[in-house]
Amino acid sequence: MATATAPPSTRWIGSRKLLNRGVSSLRTVPRRVVVQVKAGAYSDELVQTAKSIASPGRGILAIDESNATCGKRLASIGLDNTEENRQAYRQLLLTTPGLGEYISGAILFEETLYQSTVDGKKFVDCLYEGNIMPGIKVDKGLVPLPGSNNESWCQGLDGLASRCAEYYKQGARFAKWRTVVSIPCGPSALAVKEAAWGLARYAAIAQDNGLVPIVEPEILLDGDHPIERTLEVAEAVWAEVFYYLAENNVMFEGILLKPSMVTPGAEHEKRATPETIAKHTLAMLQRRVPPAVPGIMFLSGGQSEMEATLNLNAMNQSHNPWHVSFSYARALQNTVLKTWKGRPENVEAAQKALLARAKANSLAQLGRYSAEGESDDAQKGMFVKGYTY
Repeated sequence: MATATAPPSTRWIGSRKLLNRGVSSLRTVPRRVVVQVKAGAYSDELVQTAKSIASPGRGILAIDESNATCGKRLASIGLDNTEENRQAYRQLLLTTPGLGEYISGAILFEETLYQSTVDGKKFVDCLYEGNIMPGIKVDKGLVPLPGSNNESWCQGLDGLASRCAEYYKQGARFAKWRTVVSIPCGPSALAVKEAAWGLARYAAIAQDNGLVPIVEPEILLDGDHPIERTLEVAEAVWAEVFYYLAENNVMFEGILLKPSMVTPGAEHEKRATPETIAKHTLAMLQRRVPPAVPGIMFLSGGQSEMEATLNLNAMNQSHNPWHVSFSYARALQNTVLKTWKGRPENVEAAQKALLARAKANSLAQLGRYSAEGESDDAQKGMFVKGYTY
């Protein structure tokens, strides 16, 4: 009697054998990549923007949390979630003197892109004057993926072209779209394909409207799996992502990646050293990412401030064909928030705290960071199980 097999959409990404069967079996036609890159009238500008962001010793400040998540940040220091308080916090960050020495781009939420300082100066103009490229979060968040193992897909393709065109007029020059893959949930071949296809369509639309797309399939830290399992899944996910990027004629020289570092699950019994994380992460990049991609801007994913910096530093101890840097949110803001506390008299001290963290990660991008003198707060982990924003 023949043994029934699970439909492709419910197969897990598991062994090497299943990697080949589970994902590729979703397709009924042979893989044929046609080299026909179309970035339109913005080709040269996209390349220059990507190179500017991926410049030596600099990385990205991600402050694109939704208003609800920004409210959680403010609540942690006893502030109400009002537009006035959100504006005050964004102003503290974006007007920090000298920030452009270490930060090349800032990812904003839509509200922030259109906001100004209390003196009426547009935040976008503040960034340009500081030699920082404005970016914008363009996805519409995660929703349940029907037919999957309790997994998610990212919405936001409807109306994306017109939104990107408006964001470009407002001064944004790059975009960010985050989707997630959960290892404890499988991940299913369906979820991986959906993540890769959505990212590829977004990237093509963003480039067509002058925005450099940050491609971010975040492999969540949730789980008790070993680092080898994370590497296996990461390789499968990035293989799928680049296949669909090519199918959608995305110009690789005009994109940036925002991958997770390859680490054990947050609940794994044994923590990995920065050297081990660097070894596995670079192995994944070398196997899956073309050298045409200018910048790899890692997310911190709930690591402590110091941990994220140490891991980045370890990855820059050897030559890489890409600019290996950071696109951190919590790992740049945690100490800043605790220093500020919502009080005007603490703004200068909080800005100095931001500069200190930005400089630490700048040194890590250059492979010259030392953890000597780091505070206790910088060493506290920030992992939240099932984290959303």
